Amino acid sequence: MTIAILTAVLSYTWLLEPRVGHAFVGLPVAVVAAIGVLNAFRTGEWGVAPRALIPGLRAATLFTMPLVAIFLAAGAALGTLHHRGNVWATFGGLFVWGASQQWILQTVILREAQRASSRTTGAIVAALLFGALHLPNPLLTIVTLVGALGWCAIYDRYPSIIPLALSHAIGTLALMHAFDDRMIGGLHVGYSYLMLDGGS
Repeated sequence: MTIAILTAVLSYTWLLEPRVGHAFVGLPVAVVAAIGVLNAFRTGEWGVAPRALIPGLRAATLFTMPLVAIFLAAGAALGTLHHRGNVWATFGGLFVWGASQQWILQTVILREAQRASSRTTGAIVAALLFGALHLPNPLLTIVTLVGALGWCAIYDRYPSIIPLALSHAIGTLALMHAFDDRMIGGLHVGYSYLMLDGGS
């Protein structure tokens, strides 16, 4: 299922989006969501273990806050720290998007990588694949790789995607406030990143 997910995402970001723009973004989203639902019914893992929520929140907070501090400090040092419109509306969208990504990353990619190797190796492989999906955006690739290493380690102990979705959203929001669009490539990945001014 991981291969099918990677194929759907990469086909969109490198082949379909350059030709039709965002008009058909719902297609890969629907394909990946269907794979996730099928996997959840097959394995019984939906990523919302109630007992994992509170300890997961603690672990995610300890992981996220230092990263946010680093982003904001770097932005302040570079002079790129700035305000971006309605923070709560942006956060809401980022939470939903982050939850979707975390659900697929943890319940499908992480678990399949772990079944094929070991708990630790599987987490590393899953993080590498997640980071690779953000190529060729250099900053986003590094940040998502580091993020995924932490998120996979947390989920492996506390299987709830809610703390990870919050971490994902808060981290992305901090990144957007800390750096200008040129530095983060407008959060673009794949071929659309290469089409940005100075993106290649």
